[in-house]
Amino acid sequence: MARAGKKVAVVEQSETMNGGSCINIACIPTKILVHDAENKRADDDTDEYFAKAVKRRDTLTGAMGKKNHSMLADLDSVLLVNGRAEFTGEREVRVTGGADTMTITADTVIVNTGSVANIPPIDGAQLGGRIHDSESLQHVDPFPKRLVIVGGGYIGLEFGSMFAHFGSQVTVLDRGPRPLANEDDDVAEVVAQALADDGVTIVNDASVTAVDDGADAATVTYEVDGETKTIDAEAVLLAVGRKPATADLGLEKAGIDTDDRGFIVTDEHLRSSAEGVYAFGDVNGGPMFTYISLDDNRILADQLLGEGKRSTKDRGSVPYTMFLTPPVARVGLTEKAARDEGYEIKVGAKLQADIAAAPRAKIEGDPRGIVKFVVDATTDHILGAALVHVHSQEVINTVALAMRHDVTATELRDTIYTHPSATEALNEVLGALT
Repeated sequence: MARAGKKVAVVEQSETMNGGSCINIACIPTKILVHDAENKRADDDTDEYFAKAVKRRDTLTGAMGKKNHSMLADLDSVLLVNGRAEFTGEREVRVTGGADTMTITADTVIVNTGSVANIPPIDGAQLGGRIHDSESLQHVDPFPKRLVIVGGGYIGLEFGSMFAHFGSQVTVLDRGPRPLANEDDDVAEVVAQALADDGVTIVNDASVTAVDDGADAATVTYEVDGETKTIDAEAVLLAVGRKPATADLGLEKAGIDTDDRGFIVTDEHLRSSAEGVYAFGDVNGGPMFTYISLDDNRILADQLLGEGKRSTKDRGSVPYTMFLTPPVARVGLTEKAARDEGYEIKVGAKLQADIAAAPRAKIEGDPRGIVKFVVDATTDHILGAALVHVHSQEVINTVALAMRHDVTATELRDTIYTHPSATEALNEVLGALT
C-alpha cells in the first residue's frame, strides 16, 4: 500500500511479533524444532541438544523478525506503532503503549490480530509454571522427561511427536475415540502406529477434569472408561485449539460483527459489517494456515488496488500438512466423505513400504506411511488424497495443483517424475485404482 502511494499505520502490540505468529511462535520455529528433534542421535545429551535447538530457533526467528520490521521501517509513508489498538468509533482506533496514547483514523482499517491458544475450562488449567501452551513450551526449561498433552489435535500431535524425538516420555490425552478423526480409518491407523513406534502414548476417550501444578510435578486428572486416573509430568501442554484474538478490541464500537466464537464475520472479499473495515488471517475464522493469510492478502490487494474480482470463492483444493514423523499431508475428500456425498469412486492405497517405484523413503531410512487417492470413477478427476511419508508436504502441492486445474488421475499417473523422489509414488498408486 505504501509503494502504491498510500499512507499506512501499522499497530503491533509486541515488538517481538513483527511478521506475525508464523515466523515468531508458530510455523517456522516449531518446524525448526521438529527438524532438529528428528536429527537427534542416541548419544546426544538431551538437555544440551534441546537447548542448542532452541537457540537455533531463536536465532533464525529473530533474524526473520528483523527483516520483516525493516521491510516497513525503510518506507517513509509507513508509521510503525508499538502498542495495543482499540476501536473508539468508525475507522478510528486508540493506541495505548506505556504512558503514550495515540488516536488514528483512516479510510481503510484492516484487522489482522490473528489467534491465541484456547485455554480449556478445566480446574487448575492456568498457564505458568509447568503448565504451557504451544508458545511457552518451545522454551521449556528444564527439558521435561515426562510430558502430558491435553488434546490430540494437530498441535498436540505435532508437539507430541517432536518432544518424543527429543527424548520426552509423551502421553496424549485425547477426548476422541481415535486420533485424526477426520481421516479414513486406514490412514489414521498408520499414523497412530508411527506415533506409537516413536514412543508417543495416546489415551483415547480421555476427559481431563483437573490440572495441578504441585511442588515436585504437575498432576493431570482424567476420566476414561468410567474410571478416574492421574498422571504426573514435568510439563503439561494445553493443546485444545485456538480462538480469535478479538477480546478488548472494541469491535462493537466500530459496528463490526462477530460470530458466536468471536471471529470477525466477513464476506468473500474479506469485508466486515463495517464500511471500510476488512479482516484477514486467523481472525476472520478461515482455515488457520499461513498460506491462507497470504491469499487473504492477495484478495485485499485486489480490492484496494486492483479490479476487486478475487475472492475466497476462488480457492479450491487447499492442502495442509501435519508435521509428524513422517509428515501427514491431505487435500480434498476422504474416501468416507466422497461416499457420503454420493460419488462413484475408485480408490488407490498402498503402504509406503510396499511402493516399489518410490524408494526415496527407504533411502532416507523411514519407509513408514501410506499413500491414498480417491478418484471420481466417472470423470477420472481426483477428489482427494492422503499422503503420509517422507516429503509428503512437498508432493501434496503437486496433487492440489492437479486438482485445481482438472488434471485427471490418468494424466498424473503417467507423468514423468524425477528419480529417486517421493513423487514417484503417484505412478504406482494411481496405477492401482479399484
